[in-house]
Amino acid sequence: MDSACVQIPGAFNALVGAAARKAGFGACYISGGATSVCTGVPDIGFLSLEQFCRLIREVSLASQLPVIADADTGFGEEQMVRRTVIEYAQAGACALHIEDQVFPKRCGHLDGKELIGLDHAVEKIRWAAQAAREVDQANGVQAGTGFLVCARTDAAGVEGLDAAVSRATAYVDAGAQMIFPEGLRTADDFAAFAQRMRPLDGPDPRGGPYLLANMTEFGKTPMLTLDQFEQMGYACVIYPVTMLRIAMGAVTRALGSLKQEGGVENLLGQMQSRDELYGLMQYAPSEDWKYPI
Repeated sequence: MDSACVQIPGAFNALVGAAARKAGFGACYISGGATSVCTGVPDIGFLSLEQFCRLIREVSLASQLPVIADADTGFGEEQMVRRTVIEYAQAGACALHIEDQVFPKRCGHLDGKELIGLDHAVEKIRWAAQAAREVDQANGVQAGTGFLVCARTDAAGVEGLDAAVSRATAYVDAGAQMIFPEGLRTADDFAAFAQRMRPLDGPDPRGGPYLLANMTEFGKTPMLTLDQFEQMGYACVIYPVTMLRIAMGAVTRALGSLKQEGGVENLLGQMQSRDELYGLMQYAPSEDWKYPI
């Protein structure tokens, strides 16, 4: 990453990932919340590592983009965190983030969150960072330039901004290259957090670790723009559930119309056409379709 802030939309399935590529985005994100609700369960850590890896593989292949993936609390303790890093990398992710909540976790923008002990969280990040270094070595990639470990902290909403900075500092010391401060409530909080991370050694050319901001709707954080986050020093901004919310809003309205009207004629103008769908998949019915590499 350079000094520009990267805009990363959430992809809740492979087709959305392909659409993100076609729209010109340089990366996509797999959200634990979006992934969970698409299976009909809430975002409380119900899904398995295998379910996440399947989606990572599908989105990575369809989008041909770098994929950052939510790993919730790491699917267990240190040994499972190691397995998660390895399997995420094998599935096609270029980075993951692990949070410091107790299990069962809660959405980062809900109240009632609890944190695991700092020593426990640090040990999980240390195991993740070591696994990432080994993945890079196995792939012949220079250490620190391959698979990226991001540490998410929910401390701001539980113990305050000072605690979030303290935990983030410990996570960087344990090997995290990126920090994700979740649930910040104001632009000033984001700016203050970024400023306090700058004195640390890290891979960001501006100083300190890379910083990830979460721009989710209907949560604790106000609607901020990409330019605002870039000016504050954030390396990337994720939009984890935006596309799912847009899609489900359209689906719900269309179902209401279908039920009321008894047909779909009034909905045709809102649909993606067959040609548009095939174009997104780079598929021509008259030609052999080649599975992506």
